[in-house]
Amino acid sequence: MTTANALQGKTALVTGGAGGIGAACARALLADGAAVVLMGRREEALQAVRQALLAAVPGGQVSLCPGDALQEDDVGRAVEVAHAIAGRLDIVVPTVGGGGFKPLLLQDLDGLRQELDLNIGSVFLAVRHAAPVMARGGSIVCISSTTAGMPFPWLSAYCAGKAGLEGLVRSAADELSYLGLRINAVRPGLTRSDATGDLFASPEMIQAFKEQIPLQRPGEPEDIAASVRYLAGPESSWVTGQCFNVDGGQCLRRHPDMTGGLTHLFGEAAMAGVLGRAD
Repeated sequence: MTTANALQGKTALVTGGAGGIGAACARALLADGAAVVLMGRREEALQAVRQALLAAVPGGQVSLCPGDALQEDDVGRAVEVAHAIAGRLDIVVPTVGGGGFKPLLLQDLDGLRQELDLNIGSVFLAVRHAAPVMARGGSIVCISSTTAGMPFPWLSAYCAGKAGLEGLVRSAADELSYLGLRINAVRPGLTRSDATGDLFASPEMIQAFKEQIPLQRPGEPEDIAASVRYLAGPESSWVTGQCFNVDGGQCLRRHPDMTGGLTHLFGEAAMAGVLGRAD
């Protein structure tokens, strides 16, 4: 059971704070009393999210720290800003990540490295800089994906990045337990965000996903934020090293076939070669 104001007096840092999931997580934490620091590359977007949060939670405390989650100095500064609010840091939610559809045989090493860095490196930096100053009983909640445990053809680099992220979560949860920290992850299914806008704009794609989701709808940022809030708070005080699916049940089925969409994107000749159908 979630207790009202259970996070009163605590401080939270959310990276990727201007994104849909990041902003929703910030609102859930703010609503239960936490002071929140938003980090992101776009200061104007962060300001807009801050205004929306304060309108939704009057009297809440929201600070901004513009910066890049893949730049060590920026991450270190964000941790310092969050810790300075009340001399403590209790919750860290690294939401930065992402990837794009691309057949493995059309991928290159630089592209793979970029996606691994985005999905693993951004979390590593958040954990590396936050853990030493976090209060005992603190919680780090990462954003993984259903692709970490369920292959998604044409999305191999992203799958590898999220699987690597979950390996980091489990290892860090064990290794850093002596600090009294808990580290977990949420695995969203298809969720509305800036990055998934093209999918949501296509009725055919949404229908293809719905066919693989027992609860018959894609996710909203608030669906993910509710799970993050649980893992961030005292209700989950005996939970660590776990990666939870929040996907409407899609993990019970499979990912949809995106071959048609990729053929349109990369061309029939390229896809024919990938699929072994070249003349």
